[in-house]
Amino acid sequence: MSPNAAASSPQSLAEVIESELRDRGSSVRATKERAYLKSNLLHYGVGVPGTRAVVRTALRGAELDHDGIIALVEALWNSTGAPDNASCAGKLGGAGRAGELTNTSRVAELDGVARAGDLDGAGRGTPIYECRSAATMVLIQKQDRLGAGDSDLFERLLRQARTWALVDPLAGDAVGPLSEYDAEFDPVLERWASDEDFWIRRSALLAHLRPLRESRGDFDRFSRYADAMLEEKEFFIRKAIGWVLRDTARTRPDMVFDWMLPRAHRASGVTMREAVKHLSPEQRDALLAVSVRGTRRTRAGSG
Repeated sequence: MSPNAAASSPQSLAEVIESELRDRGSSVRATKERAYLKSNLLHYGVGVPGTRAVVRTALRGAELDHDGIIALVEALWNSTGAPDNASCAGKLGGAGRAGELTNTSRVAELDGVARAGDLDGAGRGTPIYECRSAATMVLIQKQDRLGAGDSDLFERLLRQARTWALVDPLAGDAVGPLSEYDAEFDPVLERWASDEDFWIRRSALLAHLRPLRESRGDFDRFSRYADAMLEEKEFFIRKAIGWVLRDTARTRPDMVFDWMLPRAHRASGVTMREAVKHLSPEQRDALLAVSVRGTRRTRAGSG
């Protein structure tokens, strides 16, 4: 990465980050990751630690004000790729380190990238997953310069993300810490909690994860949201409720137990399995017994 990258414009900095991510990519990982995430994005095949390292290096010494941060995030989020040597191939699979690819292997490599990105015939590319992940990391690393005034940006990115791999860090690691100390986020989270998009509802729940995990946070507000969503059928909602309860129970198991006991008969198995992980054996058995009785009553009533 150029030593002058930090002084570049947000657009130039985004191009440097994209180029570095492309060079670090692996088509094998890209194909597996895209299948695992059921993603329609272009994947370079760079893991989270590698992406984070690229972002950290790029931001080191970068003098970005609030507008510069937003511009960088927008540039990364909207970065697209195309299946040609200039914008997609680079050193995928470590070619630059292991020597030149043969013609046959390069064709196979580029063909794999094209399939992973689902690029259209006109040559316009789809957004790049790693660049969107990098945009999320910029927001997390620079959150001290962000606030409730940026909630529209967060909401737009959350709606466009469409995968837990981007939604969860945006909601849990960016919105969560910001909303804990900025009361202007309160009406935003209230609206998110009843949104038609389950990814937005999940975000309202996960915004409470880090504060509650660290023995702070607004459990009353989270529990109100969770109570309203407890009987939802959507897996990602059920999992999020259980996840926050599980991490809250690390330090406050009695509070989680007392909240869950009168509701255990309504909770899904996914929620229960997560919620009881850090409870005492006696608390766990009590909740699971209520859950089983509730399941039996439901089955009997539907028979």
